[in-house]
Amino acid sequence: MWAKCQVVLPAEKLPHTRGRPIVSYRTVMNGVLYKLRSGCQWKAIPHIFGSGSTCHRRFQEWVAAGLFAQLMRILLQWYDRRRGIAWNWQVLDSVIVPAPLGGAKTGKNPTDRGKSGTKRHVLTDRRGVPLVVTLSAANEVDKASVVPTLNAQLVRRPRRPRHTRVQLFHFAADKAYDDPAVRQTLRRRGYAVPIAHKRPRGAAVSEPVCKGRRHPARRWVVERTNSWHNRFRGLKLRWEKKPENYLALAQFACVLIIFRFLG
Repeated sequence: MWAKCQVVLPAEKLPHTRGRPIVSYRTVMNGVLYKLRSGCQWKAIPHIFGSGSTCHRRFQEWVAAGLFAQLMRILLQWYDRRRGIAWNWQVLDSVIVPAPLGGAKTGKNPTDRGKSGTKRHVLTDRRGVPLVVTLSAANEVDKASVVPTLNAQLVRRPRRPRHTRVQLFHFAADKAYDDPAVRQTLRRRGYAVPIAHKRPRGAAVSEPVCKGRRHPARRWVVERTNSWHNRFRGLKLRWEKKPENYLALAQFACVLIIFRFLG
């Protein structure tokens, strides 16, 4: 994976040149990985990765250059060549993350007594490989994130052939995304929309919500991916005030998850 990282990293200062001794990019990247896996503060990063200030400064430079989004795109293209992205089913879900320090794209968490929080939206393919990750405030409704998440995809979905009548692409989500406008938007983009339906008010619990064809369970793959994300302690809580910093860490976690699927 480091060979892929070198493609997007800027030119590194050569050793034994004038100025302060350098800390190699690979050492700093390992420090960022330690921060992501442990969730520690930048100052608490072990000195074998260079100083915490150096790791944080380089990380900020890489975030500003969009390096982690580029790295995620390269890994997705590599995965597409090796195994093929399973575009036939795409699954979207979100998870609310506490954000004690606040910042942009945070809001009052309705499930945690109004404490500050942020939502992490993840769109995966049929196998659970993350295709894109976006952020929003914790008090924003899930249906408002569908279009921004689809627009933020790093790899373009193939077009549906005109001569076929078979529905090639499905978009699955839970009932939080059940909205007529969302369904209409997805159909215009060429998706079949097996989104769970909300139970009408006053309906009996034993009464089926909807009738007709039932698709096999698909949403569990994105819930598994959310669980993998939460295994990275740097994503369990959002300590970064800048949303782009937290998003970059989430994209780095996606890179590692994609790389595991290539094994």
